[in-house]
Amino acid sequence: MARSKSSHRWLQEHEKDRFVQKSRQDGYRSRASYKLMALDDKDRLLKPGMTVVDLGAAPGGWSQVAMERIGHHGRVIGSDILAMDSIAGVEFVQGDFTEEAVLEEIRAAIGEQPVDLVLSDMAPNMSGMKDIDQPRAMFLVELAVDMVGEVLKPGGNFVAKVFQGEGFDALLLELRKLFQSVAVRKPEASRARSREVYLVAKGYRGSGN
Repeated sequence: MARSKSSHRWLQEHEKDRFVQKSRQDGYRSRASYKLMALDDKDRLLKPGMTVVDLGAAPGGWSQVAMERIGHHGRVIGSDILAMDSIAGVEFVQGDFTEEAVLEEIRAAIGEQPVDLVLSDMAPNMSGMKDIDQPRAMFLVELAVDMVGEVLKPGGNFVAKVFQGEGFDALLLELRKLFQSVAVRKPEASRARSREVYLVAKGYRGSGN
């Protein structure tokens, strides 16, 4: 099937993107790696020996950065609906995060280990229709917040990709109740035209807040 003009334009732009080119030179699996690097450089999220949960992990760009920065004494538990080639030190659960059986697998992989940081770079398959895409995206973020309530230790941190639009302000208010500080970040590697931003929530107050 012939590619549409818009998809051809996207591919051309993608190939010219400096973060795409840089990721290939540096050995990272996606340009998204540079988003997490920028967030970590700014907010000091990743420390040696941490336990990190990476939701929406495939193809592995964030898990790569996390493992580099937490070192071999740390753990990353990644999950995605898509398959992901293995990364040393990363335990991976493939499946749909909206399904209870997959959540159970993630919980089992985490075990009793307290989690220091929950990362969510999840996004739904975009239809291009904002009225459909925005609720789907917000639903995934809310599920990630639910997981934070289950596994994140007091004082821990949470980073989530969020699309600005309906539900954004309510989510911001919710996180400000749960965490000591919440910042809205737009890393340089995030495309300017994209509505995506990253919420960096630090200092989890604990499930009994």
